[in-house]
Amino acid sequence: MTITMYGITNCDTIKKARVWLEGHGVPYRFHDYRAEGLDARRLNGWVGKVGWEKLLNKGSTTFRELPDKDKESLDEKKAKALMLAKPTMIKRPVLEVGDRILVGFKADVYEQAVK
Repeated sequence: MTITMYGITNCDTIKKARVWLEGHGVPYRFHDYRAEGLDARRLNGWVGKVGWEKLLNKGSTTFRELPDKDKESLDEKKAKALMLAKPTMIKRPVLEVGDRILVGFKADVYEQAVK
């Protein structure tokens, strides 16, 4: 099973998730979308599986700093455009475990997913 973690290197939640995976001997690949970008096809796949509402981190500094007009009347199309333009608005980490998508880090959820 291939596992890929998406996020940004300096995120505290990413650091916790990486420590957990490494501590449990789980091999994974890390994709820093600040450095490597994120393509629309992948984001569309995530949105199709978990929904844009779960992916868009409205508490992120990047989202909060947006002009009010960009935050109003959010729908899937607008949210995806925002996340593609500024991937730091995506809740972290996003973990692809085979064909499953996990958003955020919870040790018990990771435990079940990587068995």
